[in-house]
Amino acid sequence: MNFLGHLFFSNNDAQLMHANLYGDFVKGRDLSGYPTILEKGIRLHREIDHYVDNHPVVRSLVHELYKPLPKVAGIAIDLYFDHVLAKTWGNYHALPLNEFVANFYATEPEPRDHYSTEYLLMFEKMRKRNWLEHYKTMFGLTKACQGVSKRISFGNVLDKAPLIYGQFGEKVEKTFITFMEDAIPHHKAFLKEI
Repeated sequence: MNFLGHLFFSNNDAQLMHANLYGDFVKGRDLSGYPTILEKGIRLHREIDHYVDNHPVVRSLVHELYKPLPKVAGIAIDLYFDHVLAKTWGNYHALPLNEFVANFYATEPEPRDHYSTEYLLMFEKMRKRNWLEHYKTMFGLTKACQGVSKRISFGNVLDKAPLIYGQFGEKVEKTFITFMEDAIPHHKAFLKEI
């Protein structure tokens, strides 16, 4: 899952949301130098990534999409899942998507000095351009795919992923529903353990 999915699984805790997203910016296993909330968020981020990458229905979908999206099928599915989550948000969360997103955008990551400049700049772009709410539109999915494609260090066809979604959208949506049935209780339990 991408940004929206990570926020969804952060238990409506704005600081855990920031710490979770920050997981993309942190390397290595030693998290002892981070405040507790950041350590918890980074661990949650890694668990979400591991869980989605290893879920049987997701692995099956990756295999199916590998031919049209070589090397980036898994990344495309992360973006597809955010798109489907945004479109069906009311099925999973009590707050409307626009309120949930506005509440997150209204916060600042704390303690700020533990966040990298790269994260802070990314958050400002996300907030300014309203990336999260745009996920529900094909325009938003297209922009997300194009943006991620440019950041990948090897040549790729991720910018074609919205066209592929047009062909596989029904399968993606069914896979997402099945995944969420398992992922929601799994991540609730994980949060209680950390």
